[in-house]
Amino acid sequence: MNVKIEQLKLSFQDKIVLDNIAMHVQENKCVGIIGPNGSGKSTLLKCIYRILTPDSGKICMNGIDVKTLSYRQVAQQLAVVAQHHHYNFDFLVKDIVMMGRVPHQKMMQKETDKDYVLVDQVLEKIDMVEYKERFFSTLSGGEQQRVILARALAQEPKCLILDEPTNHLDIKYQLQLMRIVKSLGITVISAIHDLNIAMNFCDELYVLKDAKIIASGAPECILTPQLIEEVYRVRSQILEDSLGQKHIVFLQA
Repeated sequence: MNVKIEQLKLSFQDKIVLDNIAMHVQENKCVGIIGPNGSGKSTLLKCIYRILTPDSGKICMNGIDVKTLSYRQVAQQLAVVAQHHHYNFDFLVKDIVMMGRVPHQKMMQKETDKDYVLVDQVLEKIDMVEYKERFFSTLSGGEQQRVILARALAQEPKCLILDEPTNHLDIKYQLQLMRIVKSLGITVISAIHDLNIAMNFCDELYVLKDAKIIASGAPECILTPQLIEEVYRVRSQILEDSLGQKHIVFLQA
């Protein structure tokens, strides 16, 4: 799926939080949005998945303005893994993941054999099959994050939106999650806090600062010590390991 954003603007009261944002996400690319806290990363994602309505501008999926689509139509193509998950009632893990099948079901339709197979498949993919009969509230924050990813995968989306997806995860599951995301072969748009994750897993980056995109391009071109100091006010070095992977090392002031 191609996602194109044109001249997107959003204000809260008198404060501009997104200022003339333009992005073009190519089909099946993993695109990261980086920037300091408060720069507008999560707000931009919420506009894409229609939690927030921009003041002006356009967001198109495969050339179709999302405003012309129903929420159900959007959910059949786009899935979201947000930062925070709040439920008034407790559910089993398998039931949380099954919720991802709702956009594909007709009203009052019961789950099919395909739905149950798919739930097991995505739980296996995130290494959570043994948790399927557990209550969601009994899981750690990282385990809950993986279940929410499984629910998103159960939607069989053409585009996946991730809002700082590696928060609360230990190193093993940070890497596992990003490898799974990269292996899906779909369009991914992710707000990313960890610059080393952004460097090694994204095909393209957009840099947000003070509500504006100030740079975009391939990670190796964008993540330079000069840009990192400009955006984050910290000094850094870019090192390459024996496998050819690049790593950002932050220096003491």
